[in-house]
Amino acid sequence: MFLHKLLSELGYCNSNLPVITTRLGNKGKIRKLAIFSTETYTSFNWIYDLWYNKKIKHVPECIDQYLTPLALAIWIMDEGAKVDQNLKFFTYSFSYNDCLLLIKTLKNNFNIKASIQLAGFKDQYIIFIWKESMTDLRKIVSPYIIPEMKYKLI
Repeated sequence: MFLHKLLSELGYCNSNLPVITTRLGNKGKIRKLAIFSTETYTSFNWIYDLWYNKKIKHVPECIDQYLTPLALAIWIMDEGAKVDQNLKFFTYSFSYNDCLLLIKTLKNNFNIKASIQLAGFKDQYIIFIWKESMTDLRKIVSPYIIPEMKYKLI
């Protein structure tokens, strides 16, 4: 709902609230879904072109220009998961080299230390934020994390 509100206030989607539905997840856990569509603007094609090459998703070389504290917070809320006192990002759709670029950007932009781990599937990886960087990460993204997602940083 946070992302819908942000995008609707910017005029990129309808302001009608999405309908929340549920589905059965792993181990019988009930998951809530809010699905909405954004508007299509040709003026945003450059973003697609940054992220896709021959319809294959990759991290653009200039990611350091776009990974802001707000973008990092949204990434955590969307693809982040708490693991003990650490955080991991599900980066299954990215190559090992893409993950290296993301780790380099986390270090250069925020002084966040991270490593890459094999996700258990061939050529699928996760990024693991080191425990020693969690305090700094919390300070950087806390102003942008909605209350319902704060548990990912505790």
